[in-house]
Amino acid sequence: MQSLSMEERKKILEMYKDLRVADVRDGLDWCGYHHYGSVHHDIKPLWRPCKAVGFARTARYLPYEGPSPKETGEEYTKWVDWYYRNVCSDDWGEDVIEGDFICLDVCGIDVGLLGSNNTLAYRNKGAVGFLTNGGVRDSDEIIRQGIPIWCRFVSQSMDQARIRYYEKNVPIAIGGVAIYPGDLVVADGDGVVVVPAKIVYEVYKYAYQEMKKDKVARRKLYVEGGLPLDETVDTEGLE
Repeated sequence: MQSLSMEERKKILEMYKDLRVADVRDGLDWCGYHHYGSVHHDIKPLWRPCKAVGFARTARYLPYEGPSPKETGEEYTKWVDWYYRNVCSDDWGEDVIEGDFICLDVCGIDVGLLGSNNTLAYRNKGAVGFLTNGGVRDSDEIIRQGIPIWCRFVSQSMDQARIRYYEKNVPIAIGGVAIYPGDLVVADGDGVVVVPAKIVYEVYKYAYQEMKKDKVARRKLYVEGGLPLDETVDTEGLE
């Protein structure tokens, strides 16, 4: 799916932009993928309401085997510089393009690999969201910056002596789901669902079908209940 042209990527993102995770989950069911695609509910949005749709840009990190540094103070500052250049780099960040959903398998390690600084930098490069089976830090700033992130927990810890970069643009596993580079990732308050690249159009057909039925039905209930209409029941333009 990474070989898609930017035009086709934009077309697919436009198709999916109004679909909820629930709709996409239904679409997968209609295509026979009942037991595939839903990232475990341990992984949640850092803030709500939060929504993002993009193509998986993957990387894997492993626990740092050591040894832990004995340096402190200024010597530790020098060691940290070495560590980020040689051990815990972010080589995958060089590849980020518009519409990427950053998916990082960190083996559940208790570190804040993602923070307010690097997520903002990658958003500025075109990343639409972030998914990790580990933690994030600087959470108040991330929320203030409006960066969409789905994670297992908030972590105070920096990376050094705890985690190391291993590889990028490879299949990874997060929340019980295999995520391949270029798969479509859809995330909102219900969590995260992953659509294999080979069935993106087929899943869309049935996800849209179910979304349309839901909007039409709920619009009637809004009217019956005297509720003011909102964008979730906007049926204008539905095919």
